[in-house]
Amino acid sequence: MVNDMTANEYKKLVDSKLSEFFNPSGMSYDGLLESMHYSLTAGGKRIRPTLVLEFCRISGGDVEKALPVACAIEMLHTYSLIHDDLPCMDNDDLRRGKPTNHVVYGECTATLAGDAFGTIARSELPAENKIACVEILADAVGSDGMCAGQYLDMVGESKRLTEEELDDINSRKTGALLIAACRMGVAAAGGSGEMLEAAAHYGACVGAAFQIRDDILDVISTSEELGKPIGSDAQEHKNTYMALLGESKCMEMIEKLTNQAKSALCGAFDDTKFLCDLADSMVTRRK
Repeated sequence: MVNDMTANEYKKLVDSKLSEFFNPSGMSYDGLLESMHYSLTAGGKRIRPTLVLEFCRISGGDVEKALPVACAIEMLHTYSLIHDDLPCMDNDDLRRGKPTNHVVYGECTATLAGDAFGTIARSELPAENKIACVEILADAVGSDGMCAGQYLDMVGESKRLTEEELDDINSRKTGALLIAACRMGVAAAGGSGEMLEAAAHYGACVGAAFQIRDDILDVISTSEELGKPIGSDAQEHKNTYMALLGESKCMEMIEKLTNQAKSALCGAFDDTKFLCDLADSMVTRRK
């Protein structure tokens, strides 16, 4: 079992494993594999797989054995980013400091790459906890989860949304997969129902704080720091927490959510320092 990992060590562990997937090898569909490898290894914070591995560790599980679960959720996240960037969605040309998948490989290949990730992720789950993890993933990604959030985001673009409507969108579009990552870590370790509930609460609070901070950074950060265009939310008149509430109120909400995330862990887990520090990092992150 791996103990006391740092965020950077988790990221290195995940990046190394992800680099093994979808390398072109003389197949007739190497172009598709290349596009998948391109987006999967394009960088990123690896927050979701890190949450899987740390929740597995503090639930008494083996981090090394949970690595396929961590990779699976990062594949699902990559699928969402590829589709999110498409011209029919957000029409973004830059992601993680690199041209987006459809800019490099074309819209059709990008769409298929996203679709393939949605399927292959489930096949990577280890047999001993596959059923539990597939159920968690299905809830997060499906018509009540991430896809619903993207839909609500699109149809809400021409309207002035309330804070409650914005919360509903982001709890599905961003929060659902973060909650799934936390719960899948517990499931990979065979953790208790109390642990699953605490993990879900933590993930929901961290997910909400993460999205609010994203809205702030789109206004105050730079393209170099974020690795993607900034100011697009305002230019496209998107519904954001910044536009609705302003920076001061947004920061208050992030701090409140961060405290709630840390409190959610109390009683269910003994070693919570890493996750508390991770929640704190949401408050001041610059990218």
